[in-house]
Amino acid sequence: MNLAIKDIRHNLGRFILTVLGIGMLLMIVMGMAGIYRGLLEDATLLINRIDADLWIVQKDTRGPFAEVSRVPKSLVYRVEAVPGIQSSREFVYHTIQRQHNGKPIRMSVLGLSWPVDKGEWLPLISGRALRQNHFEIVADKTLGLQLGERIPLGKETYTVVGITSGMVSSGGDGMAFTTIQDSQAIQFDSSGESVRLERAARDSRGQENELFLSQPALTEQLARPTAELPGVTPPPLSAVIAKVAPGADPLQVEKIISSWGDVSVFSRHGQEELLVQGMVDKAKRQLGMFRVLLTIIAAIIMALILYTLTLDKIHSIALLKLIGAQNHVILGLILQQALLLGGLGYGIAWAVGQKLFPHFPRRVVLTNDDLIQLAVIVCVISVLSSLLGIWKAMRVNPNDALMG
Repeated sequence: MNLAIKDIRHNLGRFILTVLGIGMLLMIVMGMAGIYRGLLEDATLLINRIDADLWIVQKDTRGPFAEVSRVPKSLVYRVEAVPGIQSSREFVYHTIQRQHNGKPIRMSVLGLSWPVDKGEWLPLISGRALRQNHFEIVADKTLGLQLGERIPLGKETYTVVGITSGMVSSGGDGMAFTTIQDSQAIQFDSSGESVRLERAARDSRGQENELFLSQPALTEQLARPTAELPGVTPPPLSAVIAKVAPGADPLQVEKIISSWGDVSVFSRHGQEELLVQGMVDKAKRQLGMFRVLLTIIAAIIMALILYTLTLDKIHSIALLKLIGAQNHVILGLILQQALLLGGLGYGIAWAVGQKLFPHFPRRVVLTNDDLIQLAVIVCVISVLSSLLGIWKAMRVNPNDALMG
């Protein structure tokens, strides 16, 4: 006869409620680790998908994900001319928030270097990649857009031609993919009134310039769009990404580009480190603190519950001692209950988490290492929390059973 099982049956309702409470608490601890893993995956997702060897960004900036970076389009050709570079292409990335169907929609827009990159590497679950240079968009399913839906962005309307899965930014926003030209058009869109005021300001400055006063025909040029004015550079890129040719030394190539005075260069690993140390580090520490606190709280709750269960059995424990039961029998009674409490709670945490975590706003990634680590922690907590009850049980006087 197992005394632990018999005692649990005697207090089955309270034990079930206790196991459920511990299970929910452990599920939160498990979720904290999963949210951190999800943050880490989201932060490095795009870098791993794009698979570029070098990221060339504005001088003294930390790349397009950490802060604003602007480089000229001509940098693509400069990089491509460096010995050891296999290919280079534009990279435009920015985040926008708009109203769509009466609801706010926030998305991170990535410009694809058409026609070299049509988005065929994207994990599509429906639809297709881009087939034309303008007015098509591939969106992640988290944005809630439907295949074939039309969404106004800037002065144009774009048609959703593909739906991806799991493509989110480090901030958790769903990603949308257009061509470079469309991405820049969305990023630098200005209202009609802003354009009119800019033209008026140009005309006003032209009236005070001797060159325009001596050549009135030049004044007519001021009414043209900014992108068509001579001497005005096209919209800047966020970065230039490059692949190193097979057999070339990446460090040597990086050293050559780093010597330029207008750019900074990061390897793929370096860009990942910037994201992890900068954007994810604080979240990691905060989630880690919550995880430690919740683990301590779970240990305290289990210790108090086992102590209370022991107090309820004081008369029975005294009776067992009176009839000659060894201490290891009583110790086993409390320790087995503690291990059952922790084990069943862990099982409930895992089972409920598998159903709930996919519905969380942020990605929750449970790894085998984290699950094993938590299982070991739960086992240790169960043993340690039983010590208070064991201490109380060992101090019971067998004569207390004769006192009623």
